[in-house]
Amino acid sequence: MLTKRIIPCLDVTLDEEGGTVVKGVEFVDLKKAGDPVELAKKYNEQGADELVFLDITASHEGRDTMIDVIERTANEVFIPLTVGGGISSVERIREILRAGADKVSINTAAIKNPELVREASSIFGSQCIVVAIDCKRNNDVEDNPDKTILTLEDGTKAWYEVVIYGGRKPTGIDAVQWAKKVEELGAGEILLTSMDRDGTRDGFDVPITRKLSEELEIPIIASGGVGSPEHMYKGFVDAKADAGLAASIFHFGEYTVGDVKKYLRSRDIPVRD
Repeated sequence: MLTKRIIPCLDVTLDEEGGTVVKGVEFVDLKKAGDPVELAKKYNEQGADELVFLDITASHEGRDTMIDVIERTANEVFIPLTVGGGISSVERIREILRAGADKVSINTAAIKNPELVREASSIFGSQCIVVAIDCKRNNDVEDNPDKTILTLEDGTKAWYEVVIYGGRKPTGIDAVQWAKKVEELGAGEILLTSMDRDGTRDGFDVPITRKLSEELEIPIIASGGVGSPEHMYKGFVDAKADAGLAASIFHFGEYTVGDVKKYLRSRDIPVRD
């Protein structure tokens, strides 16, 4: 088994303070969690393998990502930094990378213009381009025979619908089929967030994460639902993810990155020091 990555996630919104990390449940009821630069420094010191910085309201608000906050964050961390939110052009990707990001995550813009994935990966390299897929379970399987129908934990059937604009707009697009397409277009990695699990602390959405992990060659970052180190373990063993992303358990001090890695080592999951 390859070494698994532990990735804290900074969901950031623009406010009067210039940028605040927040955490909600199913993308709503956001609560403030702290300053992005200070949290990034803390996770860097705790031994995080990477950081993800998501400007979660940029696309919805029709504005650019916060360059100054990214620059300040990049100056304080010495691990790979992925930045997403409101990024819709090659020029903007170049700006984000110049500001200090190592990778750029695109979500809504990729749905609206899939060729952006191909163009960006050809210019900057696949390793720089992460496609974020936010999805939600759709139980209407009778009228959607063309979708990828999965069996859920309770035995019911569902397909996973891609949602955009921070979960505000369903697209009718099948998440499994979309993931395969962006892999073909040149994406180097997929950040998969289950809206049904986001902030619930019930663990990762295993059916969709496992499906993508089995069907695709590129790495899958599991996101949404971590409430304990055990959930990280199941994300790697049951869902077969390559990396696990979490927010609440780190932001509010319940666990450190080191605590999670210690637990995973105790259960024979290979993680970096």
